[in-house]
Amino acid sequence: MKKRDNYISWDEYFMGVAALSGMRSKDPNSQVGACIVDDNNRIIGIGYNGFPNGCSDDELPWAREGEYLDIKYPYVVHAELNAILNASTSVRGAKIYIALFPCNECAKAIIQSGIKHVYYLSDKYAETDSVKASKRLLRMAGVEYTQLNLSDKSITINF
Repeated sequence: MKKRDNYISWDEYFMGVAALSGMRSKDPNSQVGACIVDDNNRIIGIGYNGFPNGCSDDELPWAREGEYLDIKYPYVVHAELNAILNASTSVRGAKIYIALFPCNECAKAIIQSGIKHVYYLSDKYAETDSVKASKRLLRMAGVEYTQLNLSDKSITINF
């Protein structure tokens, strides 16, 4: 008997972990997860978008539009930052897998933490100033980024 040949790749595995993490998000509009991996393909950090620890997701707003203090943006911690903050060890030299290209604020955290490669699926906000600034910062800091094309892939988990 020979080994199975239809197993998932490392990129599929880590992006799958990021996607599964995103399913923990309570955000009604955007569920984003992140997975940080070291050089030995070991997961060292996972996160998803949500409010800071100890801040009730029943009391803070989930709206996308309205007065600044009545929308989610001043309160939500993005998946990338949560993964960095949740990391079990230094993320210096690591890779991060995320569904969406990081915003400029997350790019700064990625750079400062020493992550060297960003793998992402979607760049749907590419024309926003936030993502343009993000790409500029990442390029300047020598952080590589690669869009993965996994659209022909599907992973099903049954419990």
